Order: sequence, then structure tokens, then C-alpha cells
Amino acid sequence: MAQCLLQLKAADKLVKIWDPEHGELLDTFEGHTEGISDIAWSSDGEFLASASDDKTIRIWSLETGEVAKVLKGHTNFVFCVNFNPQCNLLVSGGFDETVRVWDVARAKPLKTLPAHSDPVTAVTFNHDGTLIASCAMDGLIRLWDTDSGQCLKTLADDDNPICSHVKFSPNSKYILASTQDSTIRLWNTQTSRCVKTYTGHTNRTYSIFCDFAPGGAYIVSGSEDSKVYLWHLQNRQIVQVLEGHRDVVIAVASNPTRPMIASASVEKDLTIHVWVDTNAETLDS
Repeated sequence: MAQCLLQLKAADKLVKIWDPEHGELLDTFEGHTEGISDIAWSSDGEFLASASDDKTIRIWSLETGEVAKVLKGHTNFVFCVNFNPQCNLLVSGGFDETVRVWDVARAKPLKTLPAHSDPVTAVTFNHDGTLIASCAMDGLIRLWDTDSGQCLKTLADDDNPICSHVKFSPNSKYILASTQDSTIRLWNTQTSRCVKTYTGHTNRTYSIFCDFAPGGAYIVSGSEDSKVYLWHLQNRQIVQVLEGHRDVVIAVASNPTRPMIASASVEKDLTIHVWVDTNAETLDS
């Protein structure tokens, strides 16, 4: 189910589940008392976690549409959340500058990491759940050992622009990072070096998501100029610009098993577009 549905995060405190094939609204989850900043699927497709300005994380059952767990502990807005591949742990980050690791079954915090000196904007596990990556408005990307909570590495650029989003490559050897200097960087996690940069889009103000496009040969990102950009992973050239939104494209996500990308826009637009790779080269909405 997690692979064929879309979720929409919003300031209206609601989580909406959509069928991307037909554009139908399937369900709406209510319960948060403030806006929602991030959402994550469990890999088994059974649960959805939502991070909110009400300082809580709610775990929703996709089967019943009800809240299964409410995680409390953050002392400020919760900005980001992600499940580990085994679905037994959750990692979150917030405006309290901490990264927290949670036991999903018990709805209890296992570790609180004093991770950054500014609000944490993104957190994610690697492919086997042994590592956590976090980034923040302080411009730093940090790698953590999941079991011990030890900080293993810090990735930093000379100028330390605000880092909005991080994503492990499927083999965990690289991290893709979106920063508010209109640049996406590919970091080698073993050497702690930035090995490639991708430019051409606009990102100066918003926390914009980036991702590896289906198949792993391309990079995809939203942009403040209302477009979706795709770059060739190796030669760093822009291979396609997708147009159709009318405002900042703040989020993109790739379907892990199908040639499909979803993009979401803000304020003047408030739509989700689903782009399908129809001939292995071109994406059409």
C-alpha cells in the first residue's frame, strides 16, 4: 500500500491519503492540533507517522484509519520523521535541535541526541537501519550509529548553507543533500567529501525535498520557480524540467518500484502532480 498511495502534509492539521492512479481521495486522518510538517510510511505499508507543530508524532494504522500511537517528548515543533526499514524504530527531529530515536511498539523514546545547534530539518535511516543521517539549519549533516547514538561523522561545506533535506543512496555509500544556496550535493559517506553538485533550480527560502529518481540514474528536486528538475546522476546535467505547478514545488518523492514521481506545491497551487515515465526517458503528468 505504501508504494501505491500518496500522502499530503498540510497546515490544516490533516493527513490525506490519495490514489495516484485515479486522483481519488481515499481517507483523511484527523487528530493533530497544529500543522503537520512531515509524514513517513513504514516499509510494510501498515503505518504512517506524522510530525506536527503540536510537539507530537502520531502513528496511524492504515487498516483502521485510527491513531495507533502518540509519541511525546519533543519540547518544540516536530519537523521531520522516518521509520527504520524494520519498522520497529522511528527517528524524529525538531525545532528543539534534537534527534530522537523511538521504540515504535512501546511508544517510548530510546535516545535523545543533542544533534545540532539549530532546528533539525530532516532525518533518515540508511538501507539496513544501522545509520541515521540528520541535517539542520546550522548547515551540518551528521551521521549517527543507531545502536549507540554516537556521532560518527559530520559533513560540512565551507559556507554551511542551511540544509533542508537528506537522503541515503540505496547502497548507503552516498547522501544526497538539498541546501538553500540553490545547490544539491552528493556526499561520499566513507570519505566525507562532496563528490558532485547539481544546480539550475532555485532554492533560497524553502526547505525543499530532493530524491533519487526511479531507477537511480537521475536526481529530482522541486524548485521555487514552480518547476521540477531532473539531473543525470553522473554528468550532473539537467535532463528535464517538468512544468505544471503554479507555486513553489516544495516536495518530491519517487516510487520505489514504479517509474513514477510525485511533486507537491504550496499556497497559490496546493496540488500534487504525479509524473509517469512513459518511455524510460520522458516524464509526463
